[in-house]
Amino acid sequence: MVRTASIATLRSAESGAPPRPATRATRIRLNLRRLRLASGLILFGYVLTHLLNHALGNVSLDAMEDGLDLVTAVWLNPVGLALLYGALAVHLLLGLQALYAARFFHWRPSEILQLVSGLLIPPLLISHIVGTRVSFVTAGLDKGYAQELYAFWIASPTLGLLQVTVLVVAWIHGCMGLTFWLRLKPGFGRMAPWLLALAVLVPVLSLLGFAQGGRMILTLAQDPAWRAVALQPVHVGLPDQVARLAAIRDGLLGTYAGLVAAVIAARGARTLAEIKRGTIRLSYPDGRVVRVPRGTTVLEASRRNRIPHASVCGGRGRCSTCRIRVTDGSDGAPAPGRTERAVLERIAAGPGVRLACQFRPETDMAVVPLLPPQPRMRQADLLDRAQSGEERFIVAMFVDLRGSTRLAEERLPYDTVFIINRFLGAVGDAVREAGGSTNQFLGDGLLALFGLETEPEQAARDALRAIDGIADAVETLNRLLAEDLEHILRYGVGVHAGPAIVGEMGDATDARFTALGDTVNVASRLQGLTKILGCVAVVSEAVYRAARVAPAGIRDVAVDGRSEAVRVSTLGSL
Repeated sequence: MVRTASIATLRSAESGAPPRPATRATRIRLNLRRLRLASGLILFGYVLTHLLNHALGNVSLDAMEDGLDLVTAVWLNPVGLALLYGALAVHLLLGLQALYAARFFHWRPSEILQLVSGLLIPPLLISHIVGTRVSFVTAGLDKGYAQELYAFWIASPTLGLLQVTVLVVAWIHGCMGLTFWLRLKPGFGRMAPWLLALAVLVPVLSLLGFAQGGRMILTLAQDPAWRAVALQPVHVGLPDQVARLAAIRDGLLGTYAGLVAAVIAARGARTLAEIKRGTIRLSYPDGRVVRVPRGTTVLEASRRNRIPHASVCGGRGRCSTCRIRVTDGSDGAPAPGRTERAVLERIAAGPGVRLACQFRPETDMAVVPLLPPQPRMRQADLLDRAQSGEERFIVAMFVDLRGSTRLAEERLPYDTVFIINRFLGAVGDAVREAGGSTNQFLGDGLLALFGLETEPEQAARDALRAIDGIADAVETLNRLLAEDLEHILRYGVGVHAGPAIVGEMGDATDARFTALGDTVNVASRLQGLTKILGCVAVVSEAVYRAARVAPAGIRDVAVDGRSEAVRVSTLGSL
C-alpha cells in the first residue's frame, strides 16, 4: 500500500523553495476573482430573497408581510447587514476597477450587458435603501409592504417602475455572473436547462406577485379608514423627514456619480497620456496599415482594428499562438521582457519573432502573424471564458492500470470491461472523496484534476490524500476480486502542480471541459516513469511545495519533452 508519510502531519516544508512569481500572480488573480464571486453571491442571495418575497403577493398581502419578517430577520441583523453592505461596497469597487481596466476592444454583447447592468444597479438601489433601511435608522419609520406598495402604485408610480427595473436588472446581472462562473464546471451542461427555467420563473412570479399586491392596495386605498391607519406619520414620515431622506438619497447618488466620473476621467487621462506619447504605424501582410498609440501591444492593435489574430490565452503571455515576425523596423524594437523571453526560449523562436500580446513597438513596423486565426481563435474574444479557456493553478493526476493487455488476453471482452470499470470506479470514488474531480477516462486510466474550486495549497493536499485513498480502494478491490484474478491489479500514478488552461476544448460540435498545458503533460510523463522507477506513484516537488509539506526524499528525473530535469518524490514499490 502507498502511504505519503509526510501527509500524516501536513507540516510546513520550511526548507521548500518559495513559490515562483508566476504562481503568486495567478493566486492574486484567483483571489480577486473569488472576492468578486463571493460578494456577488451575497448580493444575489439578497435579490433572490426579495424576489421570492414579492412572489408571495400571488397568495395574499399578509403572506408578503410574513415573508418580509423572515427576510428582515435574515438581512437586518448585525451579521447580515455587515455581509450585505460589505459585499455591496466590495462589488462596487471591483466593478469600478474593471471599468477602468477594460479596453473595450469589441466586447461581446453579454459582457456589455453585464457591465451596463452592473453600473445601473447602484443608483437604482440607492432609492430603495434610503426609503427602507435608512428611513428606519434615521427617522424610525416602520414601513411594510402596505406602505411600499401604496407608494409604488398610487403615490408615485415612477418609483414603482424603478423598483421593478432595479430587481430585473439586478437579477439579469446576477444570472449572467453565475453563468460565467458555472460554465467552467463540468456538470453545467446537464443543469443548464433547469437553471434557465428557474432564472425565468423566479422574476415572472415576482412581478406577478408585485402586480397582485398592487391590485390589493388599490382596492384597500378606497377605504378612508385604511388610509388613516396605513399612512400614519410613523409609517410614511413627516414632511421634514421625507425632505431629509431625499437629501440623503441625492447625496448618495451624487457620490456614486462622482466615482463613475472619476473613473471615466482616469480613463481619459490614460488615453491622453497615450496620445501624448505619439502614434506609430503597423503594417500587416494583407496591406492593411493601422495607426495606434505608441506602447500599444500588437495584439491590442489587431483587436482595435478588427484584424483577426490568434490568441488562445487571451493575451496573458501564457501561450505562443499570437506570435508574429517583425519584417521591417526590428532594429528599433524594445528587448523582450521576462515573460515574453521565457515563452520565446521555450519554443526556440527564430530571429524577429515576438509575442504580439507582450510586444509594444515604439516605432513604425511591419508585422506578420505566424499562426492562422482559425475560426475558434478568431472568435476568442467573442466566446465565453469557459470556451476560450482560462488559466488557473491546478494539480493534475494521471492514474493508469498496469497489465490491461494481459488482462484482455486472459478473459472474455465483457469480463475485461467489467474489471476495468470496477478499477476506474474505485479510483474515481477515491479522487472525489479527496476533493478532486475525474476529468477524462483514457481507456484503462483517467485524468483527475484538483484545484478547480479550491486554493492551490488545499488542492495539493487533496491530491496527496487521494494517493492514499486510491491505494485503499484498489486494495479493497483486489480482495473482492481475489478469486477471479490470477494477479492483483497494479497501477501507476503521476502528479504535478502548476498553471494550466482549463475550459471547453474541441470543435463546435464536440467540446469538452478539460485542462491543457505543461502541467498536465508532465503529470502524464511522471505516470509513465512509474514503470521505469519501479514505484507506484511519482509526485513532483511542485506538489509538495504547494501543499507546504516536506517530501520524503527528492530526486531529479528526466522527462520526455523537457530540457530540464523534474524534481520528484517516488512512493511505494511494485
